Amino acid sequence: MAVRKYLKESIKLGEQELTVEAGRIAKQADGSVVVRYGDTMVLVAAVAASSPREGIDFFPLTVEYRESNYAAGRIPGNYFRREGRPNEKEVLTARLIDRPCRPLFTEGFRNETQVIATVISADPDNDPDVIAITGASCALYLSDIPFPNPIAGVRVGLIDGRYVINPTYDERRESRLNLIVAGTEEAIVMVEAGAQGVSEEIMVEALMLAHKEINRLCRWQKELYKALEIEKRAVEAQPLNEEMLGEIERNYGERLRASLDTSEQGKQASYAAIDALKKEVVESYPEDKIEQRLMAKRIFDHLKEQIFRDDILNKRRRLDGRRFSEIRPITCEVGWLPRVHGSSLFTRGETQAIVTATLGTKEDEQFIDDLEKGEVKRRFLLHYNFPSFSVGEVGRFGSSSRREIGHGVLARRALEAVLPEDSDFPYTIRIVADITESNGSSSMASVCGGTLSLMDAGVPIKAPVAGVAMGLVMEGNKYAILTDIAGAEDHYGDMDFKVAGTHDGITALQMDIKIGGINAQIMAEALAQAKKGRMYILDAMEQTIASPREALSNYAPRIIQIKINPDKIRDVIGPGGKVIRALVEETGAKIDVEDDGTVSIATADQAAADAAIARIRGLTAEAEVGETYLGTVSRIVDFGAFVEIFPGTDGLLHISEIADRRVKDVRDELREGQQVMVKCIGKEGNKIKLSRKAVLRDEKQKSAEAAGSGEGD
Repeated sequence: MAVRKYLKESIKLGEQELTVEAGRIAKQADGSVVVRYGDTMVLVAAVAASSPREGIDFFPLTVEYRESNYAAGRIPGNYFRREGRPNEKEVLTARLIDRPCRPLFTEGFRNETQVIATVISADPDNDPDVIAITGASCALYLSDIPFPNPIAGVRVGLIDGRYVINPTYDERRESRLNLIVAGTEEAIVMVEAGAQGVSEEIMVEALMLAHKEINRLCRWQKELYKALEIEKRAVEAQPLNEEMLGEIERNYGERLRASLDTSEQGKQASYAAIDALKKEVVESYPEDKIEQRLMAKRIFDHLKEQIFRDDILNKRRRLDGRRFSEIRPITCEVGWLPRVHGSSLFTRGETQAIVTATLGTKEDEQFIDDLEKGEVKRRFLLHYNFPSFSVGEVGRFGSSSRREIGHGVLARRALEAVLPEDSDFPYTIRIVADITESNGSSSMASVCGGTLSLMDAGVPIKAPVAGVAMGLVMEGNKYAILTDIAGAEDHYGDMDFKVAGTHDGITALQMDIKIGGINAQIMAEALAQAKKGRMYILDAMEQTIASPREALSNYAPRIIQIKINPDKIRDVIGPGGKVIRALVEETGAKIDVEDDGTVSIATADQAAADAAIARIRGLTAEAEVGETYLGTVSRIVDFGAFVEIFPGTDGLLHISEIADRRVKDVRDELREGQQVMVKCIGKEGNKIKLSRKAVLRDEKQKSAEAAGSGEGD
């Protein structure tokens, strides 16, 4: 049922007012709000089907986020001039909304639900992503949809040692930390962060500051809820059949526990044993008793989770027998693919990744449509691929999934902090992580493999980066923090907490919590335990390769940079790009010219590079007063001749400067195409004055000096 009452309220957040308006736009949706921060506005609408979807055991929620170009006063630059498939930023923001909201719907709610967030106004200072999280909460909470507890999203920056709430785009460029936190009034439920090697202590402080603001925003939403007098839909969750639960546990409990145990068997064998046992349990009930069989499936899955949690919390034992802080065996290889620029094979337990690094030129940079700046370039790319064979399944093979995009961006964020500056290493860098086996934390395997492949490629990174996935199992006051979680621990646990960084600090952090949230103490413990795990993995990686190779691969392009006068750029480009195209064709080198006069020449052939540099130097050389040049007469006029001293650069040789005697007709002394030595005797703006007479005088003087020296002998 749509919100019936109109409401518009504001609250101070950081340096701006956050405003929520309900009951005016999209009134046929079950819940809708317009949230505003500065001049950035997001419309969020939520709709849930009136009845549950039959035959499913999951919550069918979809979240979409779109940035309309009109919001920033632009027309899309593609052929159709309209928005198309969601870009990377839109996919990531949809995930930022989905991840904290999904676990907080009322248990047992199976109605198809959709949340759509649309940016309808975008100012040049405020990113819509975090206000879209709060907007989604308002749309759901201020409706009859069974979303009983509000959440809010906040971004935290760190500039000159000072924390900043919801920093602007410009402030984020100066910040050592880009932290997005979502949570309820009681606790944090989601974290996404990139950082420049900050300490665990700084990260905890920033998280607690973020939650303080989140707490205020959630209490504010509860006040809005009371003002709107909303009644939530009832959810009828079917309880487990206690009699069947006891029967299945007695008859199959120990066999299920043995099937779950992976200390003596691999993941695939465990899964096969569990599937066979589940089939046996279900088929123990009559075929015509469909409801009983469906209940048996639910009970079996419930028992799996119960056994896992009991082993962890009460028996203090993991399914594979490891200690809580123990990391699975690690092996690393580098340089094993002969023709690529850098390669690694990283294996941790039953998770494995082939990771490659490829070096390119400016031409290979990715162009991205950006709501803040329009079109921007990206020089570091990281693509993550998760084929179905990596988990022994048959699956879809096509464009990247949202999960693949999200994991790739997390790994990219972890490595970005240690890349060399563009001025020191002017290459476009692409990393591809192909997951070939997976049993937990493949994104962190991509980070580790990415570091190894970068060092193998000779990229002068500032420090190696490793990543580790942490888990949490918690009931009441009992909890266990797990290092390097396997797939089952991720599935049945209460938290997936990924931390990446160097020996000195954190570069990326991602956390998702399936329960109500965790407090500061558990967060600090998890970060401290993750740091120990990260140090262990870094040590293992450094036994294979401790620092970047001194030389690039023989198959990688060499980029040489030279500086030219920006006023001479047009001479290198030529009309319609004619000159630079000819240069590329003649030398075989890739040539890129930037607005500041930086010219990048890329080729694996040193002779081609030298030829390109010589041609560019010739095109952009400038005459200096007092210097002598060998020029070519390009044109004769009555008052003198124009002499080309550099390609495209002429100077005037006045008739009075042609010879050391009076010249009546220029053509008596010179002809077009003739080479002649001339001296630059003056410059006025772009005009160059040349003299042949000065050269002749210099030659006579040298001859006289030589003759005098000979007489003395």
